[in-house]
Amino acid sequence: MQLPRRAVLAILACLIAASAGATSVHDYEKGEYLVIRHGLAPNGQLSLAAHGDGENNDDAFHVWLMAEPKHRKLMALEGVSAENNLDTDPDSYHAFWSKDSRHVGLAFRSGRHEVTFNLYTIDGRQAHLLQGPDLFREVAGRDVGDDDGQRLVNGMVEWGSGNRFTLKEFRSFVEADAGLAKLFGAYGRVTDKLDDGKLVTQFFVEAECELLPNHRYRIVSRKPGSPGDADTWWQR
Repeated sequence: MQLPRRAVLAILACLIAASAGATSVHDYEKGEYLVIRHGLAPNGQLSLAAHGDGENNDDAFHVWLMAEPKHRKLMALEGVSAENNLDTDPDSYHAFWSKDSRHVGLAFRSGRHEVTFNLYTIDGRQAHLLQGPDLFREVAGRDVGDDDGQRLVNGMVEWGSGNRFTLKEFRSFVEADAGLAKLFGAYGRVTDKLDDGKLVTQFFVEAECELLPNHRYRIVSRKPGSPGDADTWWQR
């Protein structure tokens, strides 16, 4: 769903490729809170910054909502910590602000080939993690299983006007047969056959969503994403 002048907020496989699967770390000094990539909000009054303590800088690691221009800590964001992150370098975390600075997406690696994408609403000096339906579950009717051979997860958000936004999700799997492609229907396809006979299956979905009270959102409508669309998200 294309809306004119909508801010495209994307995270793509190149986030993973950029570090070639290695962990990206930063040695934080005491009191050093570094603004993450695209972390400064459009209004110039807020930012997102990373900080960690300890020998590997992953003790008490958090991404913080900061007040600018004084760069003062407001709160640690829910949903990202030393428990679920792979990297500590601030450039490995990407913030995607709405034009009005009232919403932000945060993308970071939680695994070698998996990007976690959190959405937040900014209410004054507070950031609230948004909760909503899982796009894969909405299409497949179940969660991703250990035997599905998932290889890659990416997501992006387009903040629209008012309380609407669009979520897009891309996943790839390697499996012995075309079972997942049949399960996905129009939302997926087999794209390659490997030397060992296994199949590469892609999943792509686009959902128009609506913000609800109590920091939740719902899916208004969904449709299959465009094959190959994820290849261009990072360039937008």
